[in-house]
Amino acid sequence: MNSLGDYTPRLLKKYKEEVVPQLMEEFGLKNTLAVPRLEKIVVNMGCGEAAHDPQILEDLSRDLGLITGQKPKVCRARKPISNFKIKRGNPVGLKVTLRRKMMYEFLDRFITFAVPRIRDFRGFEPRGFDAKGNYTLGIEEHTIFAEVDLDKVKHIQGMNITICIRNSTPEKSLILLKKLGFPFRKG
Repeated sequence: MNSLGDYTPRLLKKYKEEVVPQLMEEFGLKNTLAVPRLEKIVVNMGCGEAAHDPQILEDLSRDLGLITGQKPKVCRARKPISNFKIKRGNPVGLKVTLRRKMMYEFLDRFITFAVPRIRDFRGFEPRGFDAKGNYTLGIEEHTIFAEVDLDKVKHIQGMNITICIRNSTPEKSLILLKKLGFPFRKG
């Protein structure tokens, strides 16, 4: 059972009612299933210091859980790295995969509330697309999210957000994200 129940996120409603008809007309598509759409959002947090201090991992796990609304998966080291004093199996990161309504809810909160809190923000780089049209961006501080209680934060951590888009190319993905309100840098 989805935790959001019968509630339809605002961004999903906008996508279905406004963006899909615009993209079908713009790309000359006849079937709505051929329109580019969001498949999943993966949020990664690399925290190598957690191998030495389990409290850091616990705090970051709590914060990432608040940000995404899901419990993060702990990623462990596959190989030992002696220079960083990391043994095989040590926790080195956290990962959350969002799909369906939770994905749209997260993206809406990210665009609407978190992005305006980024210092000296001029827009995201439009060159962050891979060959299949997926977009990856990096955030330097996880404290830009309103869900994080700044009084409890002892360790500021960056994160990577990957937006996976189905039926797309980099050009189509850029248009889709712009229509959803994603702030890209001009020029």
